[in-house]
Amino acid sequence: MEPDLFTAAAEERAEKDPTASPLAVRMRPRTLDDVVGQSHLLRPGAPLRRLVGEGAGGPAGPSSVILWGPPGTGKTTLAHVVSQATDKRFVELSAITAGVKEVRAVIDGARRSSGGFGKDTVLFLDEIHRFSKAQQDSLLPAVENRWVTLIAATTENPYFSVISPLLSRSLLLTLEPLTADDLRGLLRRAVRDERGLGGAVTLPEDTEEHLLRIAGGDARRALTALEAGAGAALAEGRSEIALAALEAAVDRAAVAYDRDGDQHYDVASALIKSVRGSDVDAALHYLARMIEAGEDPRFIARRLMISASEDIGMADPTALGTAVAAAQAVALIGFPEAAITLSQATIALALAPKSNAAVMAIGAAQADVRAGLAGPVPPHLRDGHYQGAKKLGHALDYQYPHDLPGGIAGQQYAPDAVDGKRYYQPTRHGAEARYAEVLERVRERLADRPRRP
Repeated sequence: MEPDLFTAAAEERAEKDPTASPLAVRMRPRTLDDVVGQSHLLRPGAPLRRLVGEGAGGPAGPSSVILWGPPGTGKTTLAHVVSQATDKRFVELSAITAGVKEVRAVIDGARRSSGGFGKDTVLFLDEIHRFSKAQQDSLLPAVENRWVTLIAATTENPYFSVISPLLSRSLLLTLEPLTADDLRGLLRRAVRDERGLGGAVTLPEDTEEHLLRIAGGDARRALTALEAGAGAALAEGRSEIALAALEAAVDRAAVAYDRDGDQHYDVASALIKSVRGSDVDAALHYLARMIEAGEDPRFIARRLMISASEDIGMADPTALGTAVAAAQAVALIGFPEAAITLSQATIALALAPKSNAAVMAIGAAQADVRAGLAGPVPPHLRDGHYQGAKKLGHALDYQYPHDLPGGIAGQQYAPDAVDGKRYYQPTRHGAEARYAEVLERVRERLADRPRRP
């Protein structure tokens, strides 16, 4: 038997005894119209619609599709829907357990099945980024000759994890994290639908909100937690899934945190103020609260990037690079692994020496500009590359610093209105102490110059 093949017998068993399958499987959409979220991929005329034969021209589209998105956003679901809508055999392989031998077996079976009165085959390959280059190469003949409709799923950036020949022959579709409204609709449907819980339980608002928090945009996680909470409530003879019962069932306490309300801003503020205050343990506490509440990891990363410049600045110039790298990593990997990256960045920033000199400097400079202290650019700094510039006196007497000892030219750079202003006032914290010493010598050299008439 081909590995992970969803046979008619298995489907028949699920029909006879719906409870034999997990809730997430029972609630799997049967048509594209049932799919939760991903509206950008499901509007009329979108690639997935064309792939299942909707719209002008009938069945069309590429023979290979790569679905890229975080866990629980519907990659496996979409593959199932495509196979059902096109009445094709569906074979599912996981790159974690399958190898070239299993792939070739499916491809050979697909070639045999497509001849005569057989069905074409949809090969769903999960976690394709775990395949080596050689393993991915084995898919190319089947894709090029359309022996199978390949739908590959990955949680990692395919431009780094999928070989170029396969990527160039595939339609890349990016799935977005499910919103709270997407998941709320899914949970309510699962509670009342006969394929789901069939109205056997009710879901109070506080329990529903907790489910949304712990789901973190993952539909599978939301339905799994709902099923655990329903099982616990029914075992106790209750029809309502109380918050305490859900917490006990999933072993995860509710975190008082409203992503659209005061708690969102209060906890985020406490995180940054703890980093600024160098209390790494408090910072990690608030970070954990945001993660457990299902906060968008990109929001957390943005706040850390701001803190790296606002609170650390030149005291440790590498802090901004650390925060930016963390933000990029978060965008690539998502939760749950992104929690480790955010932890590392938070620890680094909390323990870094602190300076707000950068924010104070730009603030003072902006205040002067708003007050009208601007004035013309000194003539020797103006652009002298166009015809007639010299006649206007532009760029005359400009001293090229690279030609001078020490690489510093004693000439005026600021407009007259702010000449001599000192916006940047470095601290003596961390690496900024060295910059303070350098700046003192540079300012002395710049001041040692003849004054313009």
